[in-house]
Formats: sequence, structure tokens, C-alpha cells
Amino acid sequence: MPLSYVLLPLIAALIGWFTNYIAVTMLFRPRRPYRFLGLTIQGIFPKRQKFLAERFGKLVAEQLLSSSDIKNKLLSGENIDTIMHMIEQKIENYLEDVFPEKYPITSIFFGSRRKMQIKQDLMEEVHVAVPDLLENYAGQIDKQINIEDMVRQKVEELDPLKLETLINSILKKEFAFIEWVGAVLGFFIGLLQVFIAHFSHI
Repeated sequence: MPLSYVLLPLIAALIGWFTNYIAVTMLFRPRRPYRFLGLTIQGIFPKRQKFLAERFGKLVAEQLLSSSDIKNKLLSGENIDTIMHMIEQKIENYLEDVFPEKYPITSIFFGSRRKMQIKQDLMEEVHVAVPDLLENYAGQIDKQINIEDMVRQKVEELDPLKLETLINSILKKEFAFIEWVGAVLGFFIGLLQVFIAHFSHI
């Protein structure tokens, strides 16, 4: 078997891999617009970063994290219980530590029983006030928090290198797969050329 019959599939595989490697690389490079022979050359992702930012912002806001999701999380029983527990700890800390330091004489007249009663009274008010406050705040979320604009702005302001790093961290395996597909296809194309060359000489 001629050496060319062995080398041809290997060379074709190398060309296929290298071609796809260049194609993947050109998704990101050059990061900045580069003029060459009157043409402006720039990687697809950096060039369309603004468009990607808009699409990604819309995707996150509509499909992944809507203002309704934030409202539901904010008003969930688990979240309210956590807030209540934090407030209760703050009240206990104030009655046991802060109040005696600020008002040492007055605190003499407040025994444990009295402090417990004050805490219970305050917590009753808190149990009424906190859900109402959260409900009112949740009603203003659409005006105060625009998730689509926040995500769009963050992605749009990303440095091209950080954008490349981010996308590569997500699609690294997929990009490698594309490169190896090029190598495999190139190898089989090289084999096909060998068969054609071989049978054409028979």
C-alpha cells in the first residue's frame, strides 16, 4: 500500500479538525473590530454582543426569573418565617443587651417576665406588619426591578475576554465536539479519496 494512502486520511483529518478549530476561534476573535483590505473583521460574539445581551435579558426575564417569581419567593411562608425569626432575635438582643446598657436605671424595673411580655407584644405587631410590608413592596417590584434591563446591561458591559470566558465555560465540551467532528469527517473523506484513487487505477 502506497504511503500516500495512509497519509491522505490523516492529513484530511488534520485539515478537518483545524478548519473547525479556526471556525470556533473566529466566534470570538478578533475581539475588537479589525480592518483588513477594506473589510471590518470581528468575532461573531463580540460583534453581536449587544444583540446577545438583549436576547439573553429577555430570555431570563420571561423564562428563567420573572418578577412574578421574585414576588412569590418574597411572599413565601418560608421567607416570612425566616424574617420573623431574625426580627425576634433582634428584639431579644435589644431587650437583653442593648436596653440595659442604654437605660441602666430604667432596666432595673424590667425583669425577665416583663421583657418576655414586651417581646410577645412586639412580635404580635410584627406578625401583622411584616406580611403587609412585603405585600406592598412586592406590588412595586415591577417598577423597582427590571430584570430584563439588569441582565441586558450586565451582558452588554462585559469585556469581550470575559464574554469569551463565560461562553467557553458553558460550551467548552460542545466546541471540542465540533472540532473532533471535523477531524472524523475529514478522516472519512480522506478514506473515500483513497478508495476512489485505488479503484480508479484498477
